[in-house]
Amino acid sequence: MCPALGEMICTVCCATKRQVEINCPPDCVYLSSARTHPPAVVQRRQERDVSFILPIVSELTDTQYRLLLLFQSATVQHASGALPKLRDEDVAEAAAAAASTLETARKGIIYEHQAVSVPAQRLTAELGRVLSELSAQAGSQQARLERDGAVALRRMEQGAKSAGTAGSPLEGDEAPVYLNLLARMLKDKPGGPEPGAPQAPAGGGLIITP
Repeated sequence: MCPALGEMICTVCCATKRQVEINCPPDCVYLSSARTHPPAVVQRRQERDVSFILPIVSELTDTQYRLLLLFQSATVQHASGALPKLRDEDVAEAAAAAASTLETARKGIIYEHQAVSVPAQRLTAELGRVLSELSAQAGSQQARLERDGAVALRRMEQGAKSAGTAGSPLEGDEAPVYLNLLARMLKDKPGGPEPGAPQAPAGGGLIITP
């Protein structure tokens, strides 16, 4: 019995159509079981993703990690409607430009660094919009936002540059490797991808922490 459809379906339909054609409720026992005991191919995919992500997020503070998640979410949502389509190179370039702007601001110089490619410029503007919203909340923590935001953006730049390179756990994946990874991460997040504008991950304030 499928709780979403209210009727009987076969196991193959359940396995292949869940959260694709069927809007599964989060408390579905079959969905929970599939997440707990995924098929071998899915488990290997998840292990490769984790092997790539762990070095990227290592030694980040809680605030820096939350900022990274926020920037990644904004990037995936921007990429979904971007024309021409974003490449990993564009993501790396945009993250580098946004990080450079924050690093320059920490030196007391107001200068907005620009990306070269048009897709990267548009993503840089979107990241700038997210940062502007955070700045409005930061208050006396502005310097900390600039520091932690730059660190998070540099990690996103690192991920976008290294995702498809030789020796990477994701080597051989279909391009754009890093963007596809981020899309999988958001899709696999409990509750599915967040609708609308990117929001701070659950768990408290994003900037001001003791």
